[in-house]
Amino acid sequence: MPLQVPPAPAPALRSVLMALGSPTAVREARTPSLRNAQGPATPELPLPVHVLDRITPEGVSATRLIGWRFLIRCGDRAVAAAETRLTPDGWAFSHFFEGPYIASTERALRQAETVQQTYQPRLLSVPGLYMLTLWLHGDCAADGAEGQPAASDLLVPLAPAPPGIAAHRPHQVAELLPVLTHRVTPAPLLISPA
Repeated sequence: MPLQVPPAPAPALRSVLMALGSPTAVREARTPSLRNAQGPATPELPLPVHVLDRITPEGVSATRLIGWRFLIRCGDRAVAAAETRLTPDGWAFSHFFEGPYIASTERALRQAETVQQTYQPRLLSVPGLYMLTLWLHGDCAADGAEGQPAASDLLVPLAPAPPGIAAHRPHQVAELLPVLTHRVTPAPLLISPA
């Protein structure tokens, strides 16, 4: 089934296009593959980036939108990504980057397109585990900038995933959040401090 990619805010896309058109922004970026790219670079697949601030023992999570990420395509592959952030003046370009999450995101999106149900793709960051997942939200009509992971949504950990969590293996939120709860929460003290 095709994914229903949410529309990015127009100012976020404009800021990325302006940065791509700026020789200074591209030249100063720490992305050799973008600097050395042959042909036009185009931003594609805007994905809202949410961060998982906390996981309660009941598995209920609190997330918040922190930006929009665009894969930057040159020719037939993504060579980098551009991140935008919400500022007091609106959406603004933040930075270009490259690394393993670019190819991993593309792979996870290709996998998601083979699933029977239609989903809205998002990214979910779990800073406490240095983990990034493709969040496949079941409500395709939802605003991509809002909402919480539903129990039936899918999370696909991107590579590199934390030890003990398989990259590119889809998990229902109801299955994965309890595992993450134990990983993020510090172990209780066995003896009380004197």
